[in-house]
Amino acid sequence: MTRVMASGVFDIIHPGHISYLEQARSYGDELVVVIANDDTVRRSKHEPITPEAMRARIVGALKPVDKAIVGGHGDILDTVRYVRPDVIVLGYDQKFDAEELQRRLAEGGLGDVRVVRATECAEDLNATRRIVARIRSMGGAP
Repeated sequence: MTRVMASGVFDIIHPGHISYLEQARSYGDELVVVIANDDTVRRSKHEPITPEAMRARIVGALKPVDKAIVGGHGDILDTVRYVRPDVIVLGYDQKFDAEELQRRLAEGGLGDVRVVRATECAEDLNATRRIVARIRSMGGAP
């Protein structure tokens, strides 16, 4: 059995997320999705719109996903050791450098984990920031 790990914020589920998760699922038999914890979201992006437990519950209910967990506060290698994936699929716009991650995995004794990057979804509103911008342009929330 091939276990795949994907990760992200998943604040407002949109077609880009679905495409990413479907692509990730195609690399194996089981898909475990790591949901960024609220502190990580605050540090790297914005104030979370929905809390981490709610985001994990929603993502866990999606068809391609076998299990969704909230990520830890430590090093990504700790999460990889916990999930034990054979493949890590990065989102097309995630800031991870695939080669750097592959190097860190090897240095951490996890060199047999393959790292791949998903391709961009062609849908118009394929990113949370685009959806929020659209809502704002329509006179919605600030």
